[in-house]
Amino acid sequence: MSILVNKDTKLLVQGITGRDGQFHAARMKEYGTRVVAGTSPGKGGASVLGIPVFNTVDEAVKTTGANTSIIFVPAPFAADAILEASYAGIDLVIAISEGVPILDMIRITPVLKQNGTKLIGPNCPGLITPDEALIGILPGMIFKKGNIGLMSRSGTLTYEVVNMLTHSGMGQSTVVGIGGDPVAGLYYLELLEMYQNDPETEAIVLIGEIGGDAEEQAAAYIAKHVTKPVVAFIAGQTAPPGKRMGHAGAIISSGSGTAEEKMKAFAAAGVPVAKEPSEIPQLLAEKLAKASV
Repeated sequence: MSILVNKDTKLLVQGITGRDGQFHAARMKEYGTRVVAGTSPGKGGASVLGIPVFNTVDEAVKTTGANTSIIFVPAPFAADAILEASYAGIDLVIAISEGVPILDMIRITPVLKQNGTKLIGPNCPGLITPDEALIGILPGMIFKKGNIGLMSRSGTLTYEVVNMLTHSGMGQSTVVGIGGDPVAGLYYLELLEMYQNDPETEAIVLIGEIGGDAEEQAAAYIAKHVTKPVVAFIAGQTAPPGKRMGHAGAIISSGSGTAEEKMKAFAAAGVPVAKEPSEIPQLLAEKLAKASV
């Protein structure tokens, strides 16, 4: 098993005729993902990389049975593209688009919940179940099939930590880049529940960063509901208060969102926090060894 995507996932690429959509559609297809359709209004009937192009998501879903969509649409139109996928019955939407207005995300979030649509992103690198399906802009060659679940607000840190895990002989079950925007789809709590219930996932890595209280909420959830070993890392440990660092959500407001507060929350939940990403494989090995005793 895995979470969210596997070899049976049927992917639709919204914006497949654009530069980024076409480039990454090719990479995903080469990896082995079942890319069954693309959409580009006004270009229906065309073909990109042997993938049929439709004018609407509804038409693509009815023709190909697509159940997952990835959004390569400019930020001003991304929210409407997500909604189109949701109303067409797509189960999971991955929004790669960066710079999607916060008000747009606030507007569509209740609709997605009502329709039962799962969203990852926006402003995320996507997700991968190694050797089964890659959906996003992740570099597939660094991933290895295994039993470590990983979720991260940072794309580049995802790649760095996964590469370290792979070189340490620790493969991954499913890796999810959730993105760093203030208003986004699936986040730590939902993913922790999925990993906890996934028999293929034996341990979990959580990569957080300064800003907001999502990591503190995750720590509280882990203490109550997660029995599997968890290791964490918080980016931005040296960031000055009030300074935005990287992602739109990575800003420390007065009295909240600091790395120190997040690290204390994880420590209280029994989750070791790496001081540097390179420590994660060793911390995982120690946690797994204790769990097997």
